[in-house]
Amino acid sequence: MITGSTAGIGAAFARRLAADGHNLVLVARDTERLREQATELHDRHGIEAKVLTADLATDSGISSVEKRLSDRKQPVDLLVNNAGFANKGAFLDVPVADELTMLKVHCEAVLRLTSAVVPGMRARGRGGVVNVASVAAFVPRGTYGASKAWVVQFTQGVARDLAGSGVRLMALCPGLVRTEFHERAGMGTGNVPGWMWLDADKVVTAALADLARGRNVSVPDPRYKALMGAVKLAPRGLLGGVTAKTGRKFGPSRPQ
Repeated sequence: MITGSTAGIGAAFARRLAADGHNLVLVARDTERLREQATELHDRHGIEAKVLTADLATDSGISSVEKRLSDRKQPVDLLVNNAGFANKGAFLDVPVADELTMLKVHCEAVLRLTSAVVPGMRARGRGGVVNVASVAAFVPRGTYGASKAWVVQFTQGVARDLAGSGVRLMALCPGLVRTEFHERAGMGTGNVPGWMWLDADKVVTAALADLARGRNVSVPDPRYKALMGAVKLAPRGLLGGVTAKTGRKFGPSRPQ
């Protein structure tokens, strides 16, 4: 199952897993786009792709996905919690309601969906959960960075608790990924250096390789690994100023 499957990293996961012969459950808010995606993946790869329309910013949306994940007759062997977004603007420029919506999608939904799927995986002795975070988890980046830091810490903690069970959990922490999402969100990305952009399909390839290796945190691409190494040495105050300005300028304004 892939949440936020119709765009960006979620769509790349869908393409890769379908190409590898896996049946899919695709989750997003747009039913028409979901059906188009499912048909394309079925026609191209011969797999079964079911759609589940759900808005993870709502209790009803989360509950509908929880119900599907808890169905032991149709077990899910890999859950990719990819749905997410950021609020564009400085902290006091963003309505608290929007910040709470982001926390619901990034934190509450990840917690509840992981909790719904893991018991069945543990009972079967196999399974995996990939929680998509961001390199923003490692730098001062307001509510967005804090929510992604929560995803990383939560994933690492659950991974330790389930060690030896056959269930693997991993937080995926990419940098900037070039997708259609930036254009749809009205992001001004013209001044972003070319080297900072990653390809979504390559990010997924690296993520699945790291999951197979048993890593609980994946930072795809050597460039970002090096950058995160430098981040550890930089003053936190300096990082806070740089990342806050970057977030206000380049941050997406609508969820996937």
